[in-house]
Amino acid sequence: MKKIIGAFLFVLLIITGAIAQPRKVVADKIVGIVGDKIILRSDVLNEILDRQRRGETVPEGSECYVLEQALAMKALVLQADKDSLTVGEEEIEALLENQVRGFIQQYGSKEALEQIAGRTVYQIKEDFRQPFKERKLAEQMRNKIVDVVKITPTEVRQYFEKIPKETLPFYETEVEIGEIVIYPKAARDLEKYAQDELLEYKKQVEAGTRKFETLASLYTDDPGSKQTGGMYNVNRTEKTWDPAFLQGAFRLKEGQISPVIKSKFGYHIIQMVSRAGDDATIRHILKIPQITDDEINGAITKLDSIRTLIMAGTLQFGETVAKYSDDESSKYTGGMKQGQNGSFLTIDQLEKEIIPLLDKIKVGEYSKPVAFTDERGKKGVRMIYLKTRTVPHRENLKDDYNRVAQRALEEKKADILEKWFDAKIPTYYIMVDEEFGGCNQLEKWQTKKPVLNN
Repeated sequence: MKKIIGAFLFVLLIITGAIAQPRKVVADKIVGIVGDKIILRSDVLNEILDRQRRGETVPEGSECYVLEQALAMKALVLQADKDSLTVGEEEIEALLENQVRGFIQQYGSKEALEQIAGRTVYQIKEDFRQPFKERKLAEQMRNKIVDVVKITPTEVRQYFEKIPKETLPFYETEVEIGEIVIYPKAARDLEKYAQDELLEYKKQVEAGTRKFETLASLYTDDPGSKQTGGMYNVNRTEKTWDPAFLQGAFRLKEGQISPVIKSKFGYHIIQMVSRAGDDATIRHILKIPQITDDEINGAITKLDSIRTLIMAGTLQFGETVAKYSDDESSKYTGGMKQGQNGSFLTIDQLEKEIIPLLDKIKVGEYSKPVAFTDERGKKGVRMIYLKTRTVPHRENLKDDYNRVAQRALEEKKADILEKWFDAKIPTYYIMVDEEFGGCNQLEKWQTKKPVLNN
């Protein structure tokens, strides 16, 4: 049963990305039932195929393992129904839209996806609707069971002391870094020059003397689309796109080219390639007005004044980020850079331009402002704040309490969830097909008989 709990979240992720490519199953049958929730043999086989397509190792007995996870999922969904938990249709629709956009990006276009799948986008979404709804219901039920679980410092210590010392992880140097970024504005004449360039490209395409994709490959300042002739698949509801860019794109008819549009990245012209409702394939050319040394030096002077106020205690770092930083993502983290372990970053996770700055400051200090160029080719000025720095060490409670506490909490939640399954399995009608009779991990599901119906 421990395996059911430990891999539960992994199963949820499998369902989210369940179809690495559209597929058909010739023969099918019911191999498991929990209450009124059925599990098809194709459900089990398709998950295994998906793992193989993703290059994951599929161990011997994987069918038994996957069915075990599916039974656990159905039990949670069944109880969610009994407890009247619900999932909003808008949330499911958003998940479906995101899944389809991922497929379109993978295969290049909506038409290519439909050709490979042998189904329309609408049909693909309907295929996913029920699995997505069940995933969300299972998540809600799991959260209802374990969200009240807390852990004390004593429990954390007891958990840590049970871990064999030789198995404790070793951590390289890690730092917590904040930054304030200013992107200086280009001079007005250079902004106009960028706009005039785009207008000339638009004129050439509309006159038929040049192709849009050729011009994009040669002249766009967007490295993310240079190799594809400026092409992107976009959705009107997606929040990651600049609003002005999306609005300009969806005003266009197929084949039409927009006037010059200003976004937070620079200036664009956009060509509508194809559109289906809120989904569209577009091409664009981005021009970022050049920033001269005068603008850079002005930004350095401004940020240096801000640094002086912070060091004097007149300004707090977090409020300064909110007020002055032009980096949108850091505004939501108080200026702290984020990685896989939250705000803790290893040296190799840092931008190479940041590393020399760390050698010049101590913990709690602020670097002098320096110019840099971001991954989009945009010039800016940044100041670094070094909040913490660890030395290479074996995991211990003094330096790594939060990490250990999180693992201890997850283990405690797993124990609670396991007890919940032990109590609930006897109350459900459960059937496991005789094809899986040799699966040792399914014994509890096969031997438990329903004794009540609540």
